Amino acid sequence: MAQFIEAAVRDLPTQVDWEIDRTRRNWVLVPTRVLHEAHGLADPSFRDVVHSINVQDQEFCLKALSDFELIIQHLLQVHISED
Repeated sequence: MAQFIEAAVRDLPTQVDWEIDRTRRNWVLVPTRVLHEAHGLADPSFRDVVHSINVQDQEFCLKALSDFELIIQHLLQVHISED
């Protein structure tokens, strides 16, 4: 499933780079910038980094939100084979 989502995201004309973090039980699709600046989801400063980006870079947030809506719409339209 992760490969399916990664391929779907990779093929879309997104404004920011995205990746799936699989380090925890629940996978998270997140902008690559957030993962890099926060040094991963497990880093105690992750929440602070997300807040800082949210406050200081509204343009990035708007692009990521637009991308996320595009990604969701695309995933809803993709046919998944049962094989």
